[in-house]
Amino acid sequence: MRSRPAGHPARAREAAAWLADHGAVQITGGVQTPPPGIGSADAATYYGGPTDAVAHHRAALEVLTGGEYLGEDPGLAALYYPIGIDMFWTGLVGYLHGQALAAANGISAESILEQSVKAVDFTYFPRFYAPCIDAANHEGDVDNLGMAVASLTHVLHTAEESDVDASLPTALLNPFHRGAAAGHERDSLTSLVDVLKR
Repeated sequence: MRSRPAGHPARAREAAAWLADHGAVQITGGVQTPPPGIGSADAATYYGGPTDAVAHHRAALEVLTGGEYLGEDPGLAALYYPIGIDMFWTGLVGYLHGQALAAANGISAESILEQSVKAVDFTYFPRFYAPCIDAANHEGDVDNLGMAVASLTHVLHTAEESDVDASLPTALLNPFHRGAAAGHERDSLTSLVDVLKR
């Protein structure tokens, strides 16, 4: 048995096939916690690979983190990993940009800690949006791209006025503008899933 770090899905599948041809088994893993979380009960790792191999080594694997087995496909853990990391880094950089904006205006990170925690708590949105995305239902009865463009434009102007790098809100506005140009201005933010797939 050989353990390899998660890469992109195609590479994970290619590596698993190569190892199988050479009499070895690959368990693909994607760790879902920063280094300080290793060994804690709440930390988790996505695993993919042969069921019997994962079962045989589960006790050893779970010394590091809890394990979430995704099935035989060695590429699935390597896919779940960047999906989660995509959302994590995007959200965290947004938090840091907000802190730069606050600092430029004399506001300390500690003084707005509770407001920051509330702002980055997205729990409601995945639960609300997931069924809409799967049903391709992008009705803008709660939110729409036009509202988002107006909101992000305020962020852009405030960043510029505060002498803070505005490349992040500028980048975020790009798919919103593309969505609006494609006729989704009054549709929900979930319509961006289709815009971003192109």
